[in-house]
Amino acid sequence: MATAAFIGLGVMGYHMAGHLRTRGGHEVCVYNRTGAKAEKWVAEFGGRSAKTPREAAEGAEFVFACVGNDDDLRSVTTGPDGAFHGMAPGAVFVDNTTASAEVARELAEAASQMGFGFLDAPISGGEAGAQNGALTVMVGGKPEIFEKARPVIDCYAKMVGLMGDVGSGQLTKMVNQICIAGLVQGLSEGIHFGKAAGLDIEKVIDVISKGAAGSWQMENRHKTMNDGHYEHGFAVDWMRKDLAIVLEEARNNGASLPVTALVDQFYREIQTMGGNRWDTSSLLARLER
Repeated sequence: MATAAFIGLGVMGYHMAGHLRTRGGHEVCVYNRTGAKAEKWVAEFGGRSAKTPREAAEGAEFVFACVGNDDDLRSVTTGPDGAFHGMAPGAVFVDNTTASAEVARELAEAASQMGFGFLDAPISGGEAGAQNGALTVMVGGKPEIFEKARPVIDCYAKMVGLMGDVGSGQLTKMVNQICIAGLVQGLSEGIHFGKAAGLDIEKVIDVISKGAAGSWQMENRHKTMNDGHYEHGFAVDWMRKDLAIVLEEARNNGASLPVTALVDQFYREIQTMGGNRWDTSSLLARLER
């Protein structure tokens, strides 16, 4: 059993922190910007809550964070009441936020100077994956730090992989989002075409999902897409945040991402339709408006 802190109890973090308690039996102190959410978590899972990230991190062997973006991450780590100021030498900070590779390297350097380890460890699998403790975790960092933290990360994951040096986890998550963007657009166009052709979409998907066209998106989203239901899943606003990171990194490394850039603009159109919080599969709604 380890002593842990978890910072950020959003859609993903709330369940991830819970698995540290229920699966791992770890001592967990949580921090959330909205204190009522932290108190709710404590009532459900036990443990305790803290008023600042620094207080949550004090005495913890492992500190996890899952927040919104680069600036949020800096605030809860190196800010005046940030977790880094409460961490002891030898501890490990595991960042599950989807953020830039740049901020990962920046925080890893700060952590090293303060005597503790840092892993960038963005996640994939959506809210269902968080609820079921079945997330995919893409990690960047030193192998010895990874091996130290892996048994604790396993509490909320079905797959954990060390992808390379610090920043490699975030870069791998960018690849993940590039692939999802293209897949969802293709699936949307396929369903849209099938409907226009008068086909029974359920029958079509039942057949083609068993072949080369099959994907997680097809298996898990085609029914809600066919029904025009998008009030669930991974929000368009979040996807656009992730794709902005991807496109900025591509400008830096010279990668050409024409389809990703186009799909990002399609998501912008979804936002103008009022679909900021719709699931990413709402690309079909744009075609059917």
